[in-house]
Amino acid sequence: SFALNDVLEMVRLLYGDRVVFHNGDDEVAPGVTVHHIPGHTRGLQSVRVHSERGWVVLASDAAHYYENLEKETPFATLENMFLMLEGFRRLRMLAPTDAHIVPGHDPAVLKRYAPAAPALEGIVARLDAAPRT
Repeated sequence: SFALNDVLEMVRLLYGDRVVFHNGDDEVAPGVTVHHIPGHTRGLQSVRVHSERGWVVLASDAAHYYENLEKETPFATLENMFLMLEGFRRLRMLAPTDAHIVPGHDPAVLKRYAPAAPALEGIVARLDAAPRT
């Protein structure tokens, strides 16, 4: 799942002081925090962003699809089943409601949220606004 050129570019960025590692939970900028959510892979972090509607949690691979979180069914590829299930609970602790958690790979995100602009329908969603009903 890694391309050699991507790995080499990451090493170049690291040696160019363009990469900062965060071990565990940390604030990366005002209103932007990262949170260690183990289970799927070691070192996985989700991002929490303070927006107009409150904290929004970008789950990343901690919840690939809405169904993973809603039914508490882990994604098929994982390192530790128990930790992934605990990760779902941690995501819920970080967000005001489940509607504030955005899974990492679900195409439904682009249907649930309004586009950033009409021409961006199905491409870029506004996660700072409440999901469409």
